[in-house]
Amino acid sequence: MRTRSIVGLVVVVSMFFTSSLALAAWKGYRGSGGWGMGTSYQRMYNPATVETVSGKVESVDKITPMKGMYYGIHLLLKTDKETVSVHLGPGWYIERLDMKIEKGDKVEVKGSRTTMMGKPVIIAAEVKKGDSFLKLRDENGIPVWAGWRR
Repeated sequence: MRTRSIVGLVVVVSMFFTSSLALAAWKGYRGSGGWGMGTSYQRMYNPATVETVSGKVESVDKITPMKGMYYGIHLLLKTDKETVSVHLGPGWYIERLDMKIEKGDKVEVKGSRTTMMGKPVIIAAEVKKGDSFLKLRDENGIPVWAGWRR
């Protein structure tokens, strides 16, 4: 009986130390992979620079906009005036949506124009394709995939 108590105590103490080590090594929940609120990327969205462009999708690619982020979905959109890069959002979110955007589609994009690596970029808030409508951010630029609002 005494041996059982000692073995039980050793198991409990071992579990306690193991869980303590695991918690000490935990670096925190990564959340949205750099696509959420408070990130450098999110701060690039400026409601004052929102515009609407339309054109033909030249390509749909996976990109990593900034170091340390998870990949996202990017369109190359050819308008009447230019070919511009459009960032839709994180791959883990965009790839699970019913609306699929493919090369050759004609779309209208509303979003914040900014510059990344010296090139124009639109961080999309809304995308229209035919009768389909995709809302990605609200009027303040808060992404729909964010689990909370300011």
